[in-house]
Amino acid sequence: MKRAALLVALLLLAGCSTPPGHSAHGAAQSGERPPLSALTPMADPRTHEGPTTALVAHNDIVPVQRPTLQLPVKLPVTVTDFQGTQVTVKDTGRILALDVSGTLAATVFGLGLGDQVVGRDISTGFPAAQHLPLVTVNGHQLNAEAILRLRPTVVLTDTTLGPWDVVLQLRDAGVPVVIVDPKRGMDTNGPIVRAVAAALGVPAAGELLAQRTEREVADTVAQIQRLAPADPARKPRVVFLYMRGQAGVYYLFGKGSGADSLIQALGAVDVAGEAGLEGMRPINPEALAKSRPDVILMMTDGLASVGGVDGALKVPGVAQTPAGQRHRFIDMADSVVLGFGPRTAAVLDGLARALYAS
Repeated sequence: MKRAALLVALLLLAGCSTPPGHSAHGAAQSGERPPLSALTPMADPRTHEGPTTALVAHNDIVPVQRPTLQLPVKLPVTVTDFQGTQVTVKDTGRILALDVSGTLAATVFGLGLGDQVVGRDISTGFPAAQHLPLVTVNGHQLNAEAILRLRPTVVLTDTTLGPWDVVLQLRDAGVPVVIVDPKRGMDTNGPIVRAVAAALGVPAAGELLAQRTEREVADTVAQIQRLAPADPARKPRVVFLYMRGQAGVYYLFGKGSGADSLIQALGAVDVAGEAGLEGMRPINPEALAKSRPDVILMMTDGLASVGGVDGALKVPGVAQTPAGQRHRFIDMADSVVLGFGPRTAAVLDGLARALYAS
């Protein structure tokens, strides 16, 4: 819970400091691309120079339910949520799925229930959801009035958004609120999909989506393994830095942050994990320089908030790393890079191209 609370604090600040002209939910994407297995790998990804923006292909969510495959809906349903609270859901006609990473809304759309979603958080940035009204303010704060105005019949959320009083207010108003595990990582995709599906009365769709997500991730990881250097000594050393310049927030993401599992799935060395750092830590300039990352991974708006690469190099410790010396930054849209869920394979694909392909 401490990890989740810290992430809330960081991203609440982030919501107040998104640079002009940038959107926290505008995910950069590209069209059709050849498979990873068809790409020419870099001669040495550790020494490549210059920044790269990693793109996802076709950022929208493909649902598992089709008109020809109408999976059963079992309502009402009573579930025990992540906090041990028993919640009964009788109606899923008006769904809100809200969390700091946009994972829950992506999951609902992946289950084929996107037409029943009536609002979104700032991190829900895929095209099919962009027309929905926002129910978060100042970045990632829940707005009770905006939520109740949409008359939701069920709200799915976790502990990464606040204030908690809003959740209590919704429950007092008779709205079923299901709290989901806030942890995000490669190993949480299946459990989160199944938990969301159970709460919405579509366990069969949940099983299909969980299996499809796990299959897509496994296939992408296998392709990455063929693209990445096999020699452990040649694997790029990567660190994930979270920055919000206007708010003066400069953090390094370590074990349990989600960034660690992403870097490992890319076949790279997670230098924060190697150093035994847990969760999110303020950047220690000496420790960062000593860890010698070849690549610095960041959120796109975070990099922009400090003035791009030139500004990031002014953050103590960054310029002293091999990544800083070669200007080797990889950025990816804020609403995508740590979202996990149904888009995990697409995120890995985009990052692998930026990391390994010439």
